[in-house]
Amino acid sequence: MLGSAAAWPFVARAQSRMPVIGFLNSLSSAETSHVVGAFRQGVTLAGLVEGESVRFEYLYADGAYQRLPGMAAEFVRRDVAVIAAGAPPAALAAKAATTTIPIVFVVGFDPVRAGLVASYNRPGGNATGVCLITSSLAQKRLELILELVPKARMIIMLVNPTFSDTAIEVQDAQTAASANGRQLRTVNAGTTAEIGSAFTLIEGQGADALIVASDPFFVTQREQLAALAARYAIPTIFPFREYVEAGGLLSYGASLVGAYRQAGLYAGRILKGEKPTDLPVVQPTTFEMIINLTTAKSLGIGVPTTLQARADEVIE
Repeated sequence: MLGSAAAWPFVARAQSRMPVIGFLNSLSSAETSHVVGAFRQGVTLAGLVEGESVRFEYLYADGAYQRLPGMAAEFVRRDVAVIAAGAPPAALAAKAATTTIPIVFVVGFDPVRAGLVASYNRPGGNATGVCLITSSLAQKRLELILELVPKARMIIMLVNPTFSDTAIEVQDAQTAASANGRQLRTVNAGTTAEIGSAFTLIEGQGADALIVASDPFFVTQREQLAALAARYAIPTIFPFREYVEAGGLLSYGASLVGAYRQAGLYAGRILKGEKPTDLPVVQPTTFEMIINLTTAKSLGIGVPTTLQARADEVIE
């Protein structure tokens, strides 16, 4: 009886100390619900069961990146077992907040250059995750929009000047534009109100086509961006399929759902004893192109059958 009585406090402590994954995201709960589901699926694939062997806590910055350092510090204060940092600003905030709690990130920039990891194969330190290679795809996106609108001469790139990867992405796009004999200019937008004003500027500069940069903030405004592109009749290419599902014309990039599922798998493996330094940073090996034929028709654009054949999905 004494032995059984002594065991009860231990059981209670074990239950109260169930490991917690702190999900830190630069966007909002509504905007990330589909990737959160993929992340939790990844944790399940690692063999963990929510409510039995793991719990989740969530903090969202709702696009206000300046809130992320405080949120990351809050997860450190709560002593979560793993911080899952979605989108680059959240990853940088988490890395600045702790050198001991494991971090699993999903980013679009080079995590080595950003100081998140020492190398892709041997991350070192307390962080690893998935690199979507979004910024380096600017050249490919420019080539695709030119394939769809071959007569386009003036290309505009919509960017958020406060985003950490903007300069690199613009440089890649500028290089591609010069190589193709096109002119590329940038227009800034860092708030919802500025997006509306930006399209007035884009139209005023005589844009023949538009490239939307890979800043996570723009994902939260994808319906607004798709609607404005349609209203101003500007052929636009986006970084992720979510924009095309919202009415955008064309997208090219890695799967966000796949990236978050992989991040969840890594988080689960870490909870089961593996170390971030032993888990290589994952890079996508395939990229998806999505075309919205309904939007193309409304813009008076005929999508070449060769381009349709190469698309991963054609929305009609």
